[in-house]
Amino acid sequence: MLGACVIFKQLFSRDVRVRSQVGFQPDRRGSHPYLGIDFRTLHAHAESTGSIPARRIRRLFSFQRHLLSSRFLRGAPHLNPLHILDEDYCGQAKCMLEKVGSWNFDIFLFDRLTNGNSLVTLTLYLLSHYGLIELFQLDMVKVHRFLVLVQEDYHNHNPYHNAVHAADVTQAMHCYLKEPKLAKSLTSCDILLGLLAAATHDLDHPGVNQPFLIKTNHYLAVLYRNTSVLENHHWRSAVGLLRETELLSHLPAEDRLTMERQLGSLILATDISRQNEYLSKFRTHLDQEDLCLGNASHRHFILQMALKCADICNPCRPWELSKQWSEKVTEEFFHQGDIEKKHKLEVSPLCDSENNSIADVQIGFMTYVVEPLFAEWARFSDTRLSQTMLGHLCLNKASWNAMQPEASGSSEEPESEPEPSSRALPQGSLQS
Repeated sequence: MLGACVIFKQLFSRDVRVRSQVGFQPDRRGSHPYLGIDFRTLHAHAESTGSIPARRIRRLFSFQRHLLSSRFLRGAPHLNPLHILDEDYCGQAKCMLEKVGSWNFDIFLFDRLTNGNSLVTLTLYLLSHYGLIELFQLDMVKVHRFLVLVQEDYHNHNPYHNAVHAADVTQAMHCYLKEPKLAKSLTSCDILLGLLAAATHDLDHPGVNQPFLIKTNHYLAVLYRNTSVLENHHWRSAVGLLRETELLSHLPAEDRLTMERQLGSLILATDISRQNEYLSKFRTHLDQEDLCLGNASHRHFILQMALKCADICNPCRPWELSKQWSEKVTEEFFHQGDIEKKHKLEVSPLCDSENNSIADVQIGFMTYVVEPLFAEWARFSDTRLSQTMLGHLCLNKASWNAMQPEASGSSEEPESEPEPSSRALPQGSLQS
């Protein structure tokens, strides 16, 4: 555990703004062998290699089943005898959606009940729940096409950064939008942007982090000049789908451009290397008690903080859910480390499975990233939900501590870690 905590201290003691001098120099552009590997196959299992036809068949069945479920929700009759199974699953999914505002919402179960369509189903439900489809006069065909394309642009071979994670963040965002301070202040445009940003915040994530892209001189790192590489890509990908589907084409051009810029501002806020910047600004506002949610810029800032919380809220979920997310994100880290070893690259911090454990990584992440952020969020929104999240965070951290090999011999050691209220927040995270 001490090893991982030291790594987090080193990573987060300053802004992680990796420039071109890290890794390969610009004059070696395109020379690294890793650049020839398709990111979409990074986390693919060996047996799935070359099974493109089978994957297409599964996607066809998935889409067909989603259409059947949609017909059932609308009360339309079915045309084949397989509808009984679909009705059963669809009925259970519908029951779950009635409790979509619960912090205990099991996104893994919901994804199974919707046959892998959790992001489409959940986001579509929330857009309807808030009355946004009618208010913004959105074309349902375009809405559905946009959400399907968003879901398909997530790499579901990624253990963590996939469409289920996006659905989970969207559900968490909904929970925050329901909080009293936000519910009475946010405009419909704010809510629409918040949901769209949550659904697309990791769009087309390659399953490796920014330093990896930079040191392999990947074209995205070159394109975005090594600054918020992934976040810029997620934003631009989202805008591309908005324009491709013409979802907002009926709005005035100036309004569309404004919404695209604001969407980018929200997604860029999830860059964990800028954590200190946002957290310090949040603390200053809270200390000075000058947040005015009647002010559009203040509302937008709170939306940024809400999305940041939603993005890394896994340690604040109930243990049964939090543990699954921890295992998935660590699997993704370690897979990156294996790739780095294979290609003779320096192994990124926390990505070496031989020197780190899931417990190591999670305890460090909770201590230096999650606790400080959620402590400040609780200052802003001191509600039952905030206290519930902090309670789960404390219990989950204790559970990981108990799994440490040395826990039985030095149980007092974890208590010496900094408290969540510490003003010195380490910077950066491999979860970006």
